[in-house]
Amino acid sequence: MTLLHRFRHFFLRNSVSPAPIDAMVSMAPMPIPTVSVSQPPTALAVHNSSPAYIPEPLPSWFTDEESLRDEGVLFGLSDARPDGKLAQIRAFFARQAAPLNELVDGQTEKIGELNLFIEQRENRITTLRDQISDLQVRRPTQNNLIRTGVSLLLSVGMCVSNFYLIDETLHPIFPNRWIAVGVFLAGMFNLFGQTSLFYEENARLSGRRILAELSLPLAASVFILVQALQTQSASQAIALFAFVFFLFLLAGKLLLSTLTILQTDLATIQANQQLALTKAQSLPAWEVEIDRLTCEIDAIRAKKWPIINILSHSQAEMIRLNTRRDELVNLFMSEFELARSLRDRLTEQQRKLIMNYEQ
Repeated sequence: MTLLHRFRHFFLRNSVSPAPIDAMVSMAPMPIPTVSVSQPPTALAVHNSSPAYIPEPLPSWFTDEESLRDEGVLFGLSDARPDGKLAQIRAFFARQAAPLNELVDGQTEKIGELNLFIEQRENRITTLRDQISDLQVRRPTQNNLIRTGVSLLLSVGMCVSNFYLIDETLHPIFPNRWIAVGVFLAGMFNLFGQTSLFYEENARLSGRRILAELSLPLAASVFILVQALQTQSASQAIALFAFVFFLFLLAGKLLLSTLTILQTDLATIQANQQLALTKAQSLPAWEVEIDRLTCEIDAIRAKKWPIINILSHSQAEMIRLNTRRDELVNLFMSEFELARSLRDRLTEQQRKLIMNYEQ
């Protein structure tokens, strides 16, 4: 029963002319439509670790909208302020929402943990797939082992032939073969240098560098020339000098370069073998791990969906409680403000009679 009907019923009951009341009521707002009051639903089913939501019984003075309207009218006709009643309504719904808030926080934390587990596994899967892609695109490195081996054999043969040439030249004068060995090694001194100006691009020349590169090969070649002039003609000795000198300059570096290339080719072959072994062992193991992680992600998601449903129901219940709270507050305040606006137009006796009637 709205305030309009209460006033009409009261004044008709006391045989009072309805004209003034109708005039006053015509200035009042339209009555609020009646909305049925329902008790909060039963507790939502949650996991064993989550607290159960048990709704609190409604206070007697707003178990239905008519009682709440009566409260609003009584407070509006009296001098009391509505803050106390509004605080009671809000406190009641705050107590109702407290278990739901705790439930929502717990379920949100669980979902966050499960999302973290999923993210860790997805990151691991991404890493494994990148590793698989990188490994699949890797191809064995080409090598020139055969060419390098042949070049090495030719270089060794050239150096050995040079030694025998020197030995034959020095033998008539120095029968001891170790002298020929010493002269050969002295001429091959450039073999032990780190670099050679003949194989460097944009080599920086200096007197010290030229002396280090040419001194011993030149000295050994001149020594051979002098000895050759004693047993051979001048033209033969000069030809031998030029041949041995340039052989000293180039053959040593050629031999070392060939050895370096051979070492690189052997390392390349070993890397290719390791690559083939890695592909044979790692690729299947990574695929199996990806399948395992995918199954774990599916299991975690299957565990997460019931929690999401519980969270959704809890949030929906919180929204319902907040909406119901606002409805009751608005209903109480509308009756209160309407009664307060009409209070000054009634006499003190009429107010007392209405309040006694309401009670």
